[in-house]
Amino acid sequence: MANEITVDPSQVNFFDPEISECPYGAYKTLRESAPVWQDPNTGMFIVTRYEDVQTVLKDTKRFRNGKNKSKIDKRSRMLREIYKEKGWVPAPTLAGRDDPEHKEMRKLFAHAFRPQKIKEMDPFVDDLAHRLIDDFIDAGVCDWVREFAIPLPLIVIGHQVGVPEADIWKIKEWTDAWVQRLGMMQTEEEAIWSTEMEIEAQHYFQPIFDRLRKTPDGSLLSDLVNTEIPEWGRTLTDEELHAEMMADTFVGGSETSTNAISAGVMLLIQQPDQWQLLKNDPNKYLPILVEEILRLEGPVQGLFREASEDVTLQGILIPKGSVVNVRYASANLDEDMFDTPELLDLERTNARKHLAFGFGTHYCMGAPLARREILLSFKALIERVDEMWFVEGANDFTHHQNFCLRALRELHIGFERSCTHSV
Repeated sequence: MANEITVDPSQVNFFDPEISECPYGAYKTLRESAPVWQDPNTGMFIVTRYEDVQTVLKDTKRFRNGKNKSKIDKRSRMLREIYKEKGWVPAPTLAGRDDPEHKEMRKLFAHAFRPQKIKEMDPFVDDLAHRLIDDFIDAGVCDWVREFAIPLPLIVIGHQVGVPEADIWKIKEWTDAWVQRLGMMQTEEEAIWSTEMEIEAQHYFQPIFDRLRKTPDGSLLSDLVNTEIPEWGRTLTDEELHAEMMADTFVGGSETSTNAISAGVMLLIQQPDQWQLLKNDPNKYLPILVEEILRLEGPVQGLFREASEDVTLQGILIPKGSVVNVRYASANLDEDMFDTPELLDLERTNARKHLAFGFGTHYCMGAPLARREILLSFKALIERVDEMWFVEGANDFTHHQNFCLRALRELHIGFERSCTHSV
């Protein structure tokens, strides 16, 4: 984790590039002096303490989903017209719905992420991890983000929905564009570009939907296209399917894993004593490593809720209709919850209590798959590599500018390959 930049509460601006790059000082300031803080730039209320974040996430009656984000995204109406003209207007996603719709729609995805289904994928993920490492192991150096952390989860989710592996980099361009707009730090021109990229993706997926309606093939995507939601008396519409493809399937199914796998290598190089612990006893420490990476470098920094009524939290009135931003990443560094929270600690006993996947009703359905992807990635790395280091002068350790997500741009590492691994 980068060094904290201490800021005064009045100077906190998460849209400032310097604070966006390293928000930890701002998080600490707000936890200590303004745990429920109204952002003067957007008017939304930012919640930063662990206990308060958990309170908001549990209380789906007073803190609901819905169209909250559109209230702080002034361009929504303009972008909606572009969707209508050139593609399909995305419907609310699974993550953006409340019960009963959320519960009813969630059943569609449940079978893909049940424990037995995830376990069945282990050989595919493990083989893929080694295949990706094979491509750069002889060179002794790689850009870990580009050559491993990005392709692995994209190929896995593509495999689940029947998308050719050759298309993953095209899909990555579309998910990057979607993520950039989610991040709320674009110019108007950039937001239009992101929307048009998503529409390009829609035209890629629409013929697949049409084909699967005529000829179901048993894939996850085929099930999503053809399974009727009993309470609705219908299958998903094209608008709902397009929303799910980008948000909950490809972005939700890849970004968390990509960003955690990237950050994990950075953390282990920064703390070589933890790398040695891991090498000495991977069975013991790999599961803890997964949780510590997710806690320390939360791929999802925070998401949104809307106050359905006037609510007082930490003595602060949050008026009905206000946008509430729950900062998972700040909660995961709360000193009242975690000892020495800034350190990667493979002996930590409560690491799994982090909120990186949310909490309660909207707990991330893809969490079991993400955990397996991260664990099997580092299992393969341990088996193939003895030592790692940063390539001198090749890294600036910067992240993509984004209000909601945290993602390393690149990570150039050198390594000494293991002499004990046999092909």
